[in-house]
Amino acid sequence: MLRVVPVVALLALWVWAFIDCLTTPEDEVRHLPKVVWVIVVLLFPLVGSIAWLVAGRDRARRRASWPSGPAAGSPSHGSAGRPLAPDDDPEFLASLKRGNERHEDMLKQWEADLRRREEELRRGEDRPGDGDRPRP
Repeated sequence: MLRVVPVVALLALWVWAFIDCLTTPEDEVRHLPKVVWVIVVLLFPLVGSIAWLVAGRDRARRRASWPSGPAAGSPSHGSAGRPLAPDDDPEFLASLKRGNERHEDMLKQWEADLRRREEELRRGEDRPGDGDRPRP
């Protein structure tokens, strides 16, 4: 059992470093091109993973790019100060409200048109015309 723990730890470190290397934007990679870092992490699991975590990624740059103000340091806001989640974005919520208002207006027009057509059909049934006989 004790021999399994280091192997699992190494595997977890390797997978985490590999995924972190793949998902890191190109402008945050230091010292080597991103493709070279991926190859190093893949070919040398222990050394490559530790090297990636220590020297491969510019972590200070990421912290410095967070916005200042009440949400400073919060990962819920993007680097431009815009919210990451759509339900936090006032512009997105306003566009939803405008879309809902347009759909409500369209629905009201359709309902009015339907009432008008139903009324025309009722009036047409009440008066016999062109040889039609009234229903008993």
